[in-house]
Amino acid sequence: MAGHSKWANIQHRKGRQDERRSASFSKIAAEITVSAKMGGGDAAFNPRLRVAIDKAKGVNMPKDKIDNAIKKGTGELEGVDYVEIRYEGYGIGGAAVIVDCLTDNKTRTVADVRHAFNKYGGNLGTDGCVAFQFTHCGQLLFAPGTDEAALMDAAIEAGADDVLSNDDGSMEVITAPGAYFVVKDALEAAGFQSEYGGVTMKAENETPLTGDDAQRMQKLIDALDVLDDVQEVYTNVVMDDGE
Repeated sequence: MAGHSKWANIQHRKGRQDERRSASFSKIAAEITVSAKMGGGDAAFNPRLRVAIDKAKGVNMPKDKIDNAIKKGTGELEGVDYVEIRYEGYGIGGAAVIVDCLTDNKTRTVADVRHAFNKYGGNLGTDGCVAFQFTHCGQLLFAPGTDEAALMDAAIEAGADDVLSNDDGSMEVITAPGAYFVVKDALEAAGFQSEYGGVTMKAENETPLTGDDAQRMQKLIDALDVLDDVQEVYTNVVMDDGE
């Protein structure tokens, strides 16, 4: 089930996120600002900032907005002082959920996140209750039909941690978080263009959901995604092809 749905699930998830981000750039701007504040305004020496800028470009965020967000992080422009918070909880069928937030008001954020969990059949848990089920890593997804042997050779040479072949024919290259762009750039130079990529929390094991359960889980994910303070929602759920 998980292998069969891998390609459809990741593409479906990415499409929903991009649609929301293109309507409002505020979340990406916040991530750019925090990244620049933590690691400096030069993306060549700040991998987290480069990831955030890639997201911004992926949804056609104007360059001046990107530049202003960087300047707010480096102190050249006045900006909001964001705090990073991670919440963990359970969705439909006990599915694991991680919610990463940037906020200037912790009280508001936790109330909003708890409300979304409660309203859509989930439960907000304690710190660490599900994080152990995920690995912080870089992930590159390649479309079905990619030359498996050639990609594997190139990925290993580039320093990837693992190459996974899914039942639907898609392939994943897994990297250490800090090596994501090194591997990505090397694979592109070798002629391999990923359909999706980023530094993520990858589930070690997956929970398949179908029918009404899948629809309920999607409503929970959507309710969390649309919250202003939520940057990313990670889950170990895979849904049937109809979702």
